[in-house]
Amino acid sequence: MAENPASAKASAEPIIDNQHVKELVQILRDNKSPSMGDFMNILKQVTTMERQLNSAVDELAAMRVQLDEARAINHPALAAMEKAVINTQNFIQDLRDKLTAIKQDLVNGCKNAVSMFKEKGISALNNLVGFFGVKTAIESVHNDLNRTIDHDNRAIGKIETISKNYHEAGKHLRNVGRALLGKEAIQEAKPVGAVAKSFIAPYKARRSCCKKMKNHVEAAIGCITRLEQRATEKKPSLMDALNAAEKKVAQAKKDAPAVDAPKVSKEER
Repeated sequence: MAENPASAKASAEPIIDNQHVKELVQILRDNKSPSMGDFMNILKQVTTMERQLNSAVDELAAMRVQLDEARAINHPALAAMEKAVINTQNFIQDLRDKLTAIKQDLVNGCKNAVSMFKEKGISALNNLVGFFGVKTAIESVHNDLNRTIDHDNRAIGKIETISKNYHEAGKHLRNVGRALLGKEAIQEAKPVGAVAKSFIAPYKARRSCCKKMKNHVEAAIGCITRLEQRATEKKPSLMDALNAAEKKVAQAKKDAPAVDAPKVSKEER
């Protein structure tokens, strides 16, 4: 599957530059909202994930170059590389679509949150995370990254095994010739060849990219979880506040030192 240029263009604008996002951020800042830090961190993680996805696109380009080289020499790992390139194309497109959808959900949530703030005040933002609903989508990205990391581990192992077997077979052929010449047999096969290493390099780079992106996904999930926990915390009602104030006053009176009545002299009687 080829990358969709329209999808890439739609996701180009940094989320923090969106007018609805900036308006909500300003409201949270002005009202010193305790949700401000986690919300800003979510925006930061999404932006970083997009940058790292662009790195994955670069790795795909490198894989295509290596694939062309593998075709030219009919390398035994060719089939594995062709399958991996197709999987990578699909992975990048799917991940880009999911990040674009997450950004749009965040923008829509910011727009709705600002509207509710204007209608009901800052108390309407006590359950800030309720305006977004992106946790499931971000968790889906997390699962995709885990699958890709596992795939790369298998692909690297497969290419290394094929290369090792290839050189082991070459060792046996060379030993036949050496035996005919009366020479001592070679005991060790060549290590993974330079060609195989060059094929493996893009997989390792993509795996590294996915692992870094996974860290940011997990950070975003952590922020969302904290916002959810904050939303479920019991908020004291006005009556609770009045009762607490009355108890403090009563306790203060109780704790206050007793004041002795002034003594009256005989002359003052």
